[in-house]
Amino acid sequence: MYVHIGSNRMIRSSEIVGVFDLDGEITTADTKRFLRRAEREGRTELAGDDLPRSFVVTANADGDGVIYTRLTTQAVAQRATK
Repeated sequence: MYVHIGSNRMIRSSEIVGVFDLDGEITTADTKRFLRRAEREGRTELAGDDLPRSFVVTANADGDGVIYTRLTTQAVAQRATK
């Protein structure tokens, strides 16, 4: 099944590792290190031009990645369970 995460961006639900709120999660040191490293290694994407509200961590055969989205964690989770 595919999950729409905003701005015509679809990902397979089986590739979603987790969905995290930028307001709450970004404050932890481990999360900041993880996101900085993903950015440095070119493993981040932006789903749309709007200010991101959450990020989706993905994993597939090509490796892991981070996709920033304007959707809330609840919206992504709801779409993934349909």
